[in-house]
Amino acid sequence: MGKRYFCDYCDRSFQDNLHNRKKHLNGVQHLRAKRVWYDLFRDAAAILQEEQTKKPCRKFLQTGQCDFGSNCRFSHMTEQDLEKLSAQVQGEQRSKELRQEGADIPPGTIEDWLDKRAKRLSVAQSNSALSEKPAPFQYPPGWPPVQDLPPSLQAPPPGGWPVPPGLQWG
Repeated sequence: MGKRYFCDYCDRSFQDNLHNRKKHLNGVQHLRAKRVWYDLFRDAAAILQEEQTKKPCRKFLQTGQCDFGSNCRFSHMTEQDLEKLSAQVQGEQRSKELRQEGADIPPGTIEDWLDKRAKRLSVAQSNSALSEKPAPFQYPPGWPPVQDLPPSLQAPPPGGWPVPPGLQWG
């Protein structure tokens, strides 16, 4: 049968020879699929700049769908979408400027999250003064009786598994 070439962009395979590969790589379907893949990784500023230059798609605004989909030469973004995107671009620019200035801890860091978590946990503990014991292990309904289960599915004994003397790991 011969070797086969699989195109990750198009999710299809074909017989691998020079003619078929050139035909596929220059085909409209492959070029569109490749563009869609790389568009997933564009930054917000590039998307905003491109969408602002496009006119709005009338059919998409009227019906909520367009026959051309992602290949449409008109914009499918509403005014609210463009505002959100511009706010995201401004936020990215601010954080980039802070990093260039050498700011120690920009807002929204792990330290902030840890502080909030510690406060939330302390409030939760103070609200529930009586700490409840966790529920004992229960087998899911419909499982066979405990003695019929394989050892890997049985709950460990209270003191843990016994370690035979002279056992060496590795």
